[in-house]
Amino acid sequence: MRAPSDAEFSDFVQAAWPGLYRTAWLLVGDPGLAEDLVQTSLAKTYASWGRVRDLSAARGYARTVMVNTASSWFRKRSWKNEVPTGELEDVGVERDATDRVALMDALSQLPPRQRAVVVLRFYEDLSVEQTAEVLSISPGTVKSQASHALEKLRTSLGDAFVTIPEGAHHA
Repeated sequence: MRAPSDAEFSDFVQAAWPGLYRTAWLLVGDPGLAEDLVQTSLAKTYASWGRVRDLSAARGYARTVMVNTASSWFRKRSWKNEVPTGELEDVGVERDATDRVALMDALSQLPPRQRAVVVLRFYEDLSVEQTAEVLSISPGTVKSQASHALEKLRTSLGDAFVTIPEGAHHA
């Protein structure tokens, strides 16, 4: 089996960029930092591109690289002073802009690991096991971090805003 070509990497980047950017934006809460995070992650992915054997796994690999890179950034930088942006980019679902600002503010108040768990579980729709693998933590830690994060979000946003997806406690 041959390694994918540079042209295939270019096609991959064009297809994967929007989703990776939205996830990065939710992880770091800033459009500029999100772009930097995706670019850094894609550069790291390209460095390993010759070892890719299954193009269908490339997006998951890039997402894992991105979450690990973000975790590294959180450890190195003072993210506690993060300020949510006043301008939000359109990332898909039509919602009241006030809701989006409130959600981003609430997400920015979560510790980095809890934020990563929430983004991967409920935005990326990964299973507990997949989230655990991406973050290199146990499934039990994913469940407890999700539970603590959702409780904090409920406190910040109210029960009506934060609903638990069906099966989230058991998956």
